[in-house]
Amino acid sequence: MDYATLEAMQRRHPAWRLLLADSAPLVASFLHRVFVAPNVRVISQADLIEALEDTLFALREQLGPEVFPKRAQDYLNDWAANERSWLRKFYPNDSDEPHFDLMPATEKAIGWLTSLTERSFVGTESRLLTLFDLLKQMSQGSETDPEVRLLELQKQRAEIDQEIALVSQGQLSLLDDTAIRDRFQQFMGLARELLGDFREVEQNFRGLDRHVRERIALWEGSKGELLAQIIGERDLIVDSDQGRSFRAFWDFLMSHDRQEELTQLLDKVLQLPPIVELKPDVRTRRVHYDWLEAGEHTQRTVALLSQQLRRFLDDQAYLENRRIMDLLRGIESQAMAVRDVAPSGSFMQIDDTAADVALPMERPLHTLPIKPLISSSKLDVGDTDIDATALFSQFTVDSAELSQRVRRALQNRSQITLAELMAEYPLQQGLAELIAYLQLASERGDGKVMLDDDANDSITWQAIDGSWKRAVMPRVVYIK
Repeated sequence: MDYATLEAMQRRHPAWRLLLADSAPLVASFLHRVFVAPNVRVISQADLIEALEDTLFALREQLGPEVFPKRAQDYLNDWAANERSWLRKFYPNDSDEPHFDLMPATEKAIGWLTSLTERSFVGTESRLLTLFDLLKQMSQGSETDPEVRLLELQKQRAEIDQEIALVSQGQLSLLDDTAIRDRFQQFMGLARELLGDFREVEQNFRGLDRHVRERIALWEGSKGELLAQIIGERDLIVDSDQGRSFRAFWDFLMSHDRQEELTQLLDKVLQLPPIVELKPDVRTRRVHYDWLEAGEHTQRTVALLSQQLRRFLDDQAYLENRRIMDLLRGIESQAMAVRDVAPSGSFMQIDDTAADVALPMERPLHTLPIKPLISSSKLDVGDTDIDATALFSQFTVDSAELSQRVRRALQNRSQITLAELMAEYPLQQGLAELIAYLQLASERGDGKVMLDDDANDSITWQAIDGSWKRAVMPRVVYIK
């Protein structure tokens, strides 16, 4: 926090430049309304221009036609320019239309402006308890003496036994309305900060991807050395404190049991009278799904890095094959040039020459081909009854109906596992229908399906003969 550092940040940091800009109220209010408040990660240019035009029209009606005279698209291009960097303008892989995303520095500035507003209620008890719990976790988690750990666990067990005895006697220790509001306010603050952290983590991985592209474009050494350095840098970020923390968070959030527990806790808390009086945002009920969606964007950025490495390998293989073909064509052209001019002296030497001798008696004798004997007897008409049900027992799996089931199941939720889908729509056509679901999952693409190798699901169905079959496979998750 010295003068030189702060002076450089004042000139270069996007958040500081936003706070100093004359249009800061417009930029902060508009970006907070369309990105931060609804937790929207990416917006197309057409949708963002339409929203900004509506905002500018309302401001001109209120403040006069001379305010903010430029078009909405010009403002968006200015905000995404390198000298401001408040928005990120990019083209997705499957679209030729520009899209915009909020930069982490912009979200920090908006968060700081939000904290300047006066709050009618400032809770301190829950923060103190959180600090105390964090200190206890660090102290107990780093204790290596088994005796000390046992004493602490016995102390916790005694406290739990005492609480169980009080509850059995009807003595319940309840939080008052102030304590509930205090803790809910802290929960909302941490939930919003967590969504902002995802953008910063994603920006760090995006910076690594940009660095990889620069290295590939300027690299002149061997391919193995470049791959070793790139993979080493990626592993360095993944194995860092930030990478391990994000991985632990992602594993925790991907657990189906944890998601169900979070959903039940949120439903119960949001029905408490003190919380109802606060009138929380309707999106609070699905905040954990917002975390999941933000985490998926970060995971896709990591996947883009892997795709960049794959394209690099493919390009290098193509260039090497092309170089080999150029060498072969050069050899052919030189051979054609000396074809009519015999070289003088010894041109080629052969170690030994010999003629292949084939005696006539070594050849096999002619063998007559075997002609098939075709019977000309007449067929007798039989009267034996044959069960023809096997000819009509064939069936076809309707893939369109299976896809409609997946879309119908995702209308009220952001994701569903294949096992949960089987619980709602049991298999009627056995293994063929299960394979059709897996084929449908492979065709969705674009991050719409995820495969969790760390967890297995068991799917059962009843065969035609009445027996029960069971298949165990890695967890397949359909995403909205």
